Amino acid sequence: MVTGAPDAGAPAAEGIAGSQRRLPPVTALGVAALMLVIAGGIDLAAHLPRPAPLGPAIAALAGAGFLLLAGIGTLARVQDFAWRTFFVVGGWTLAAYIVIAGMLEFVFVLDHTPGSLLTVLSLMLLVFAVDIPLLLAFSVARYQPASPHRA
Repeated sequence: MVTGAPDAGAPAAEGIAGSQRRLPPVTALGVAALMLVIAGGIDLAAHLPRPAPLGPAIAALAGAGFLLLAGIGTLARVQDFAWRTFFVVGGWTLAAYIVIAGMLEFVFVLDHTPGSLLTVLSLMLLVFAVDIPLLLAFSVARYQPASPHRA
């Protein structure tokens, strides 16, 4: 054993600052919201082509919406964060997911999805299209040097 040698398992100096900061649980809230939206969508799809009961899907949607808003709300209060990186990554990812959600919405309309089911599916797509860009942008920006000014 060599004394004075750097520990191979120790994080680099730049990594310490990003990983030691106290940030809100945006990732956990976002993943939980995504799980609820996916579970609600699977529940609806399992009943098709017969009429699907909307209760469980609406409950999952409400929970997902609450978790997504909680993640956005807790992140909005963070002052010392790489906001410029967050908005660059989030903006481009949001643009891509708006296209994806738009194509899926077009398929639902083209398939003559009934009104109430279409409404629930559309709101689930909205949560999906906002949640994933939030997760990606936060995951990138949390390891960047913090800039106190919002972009």
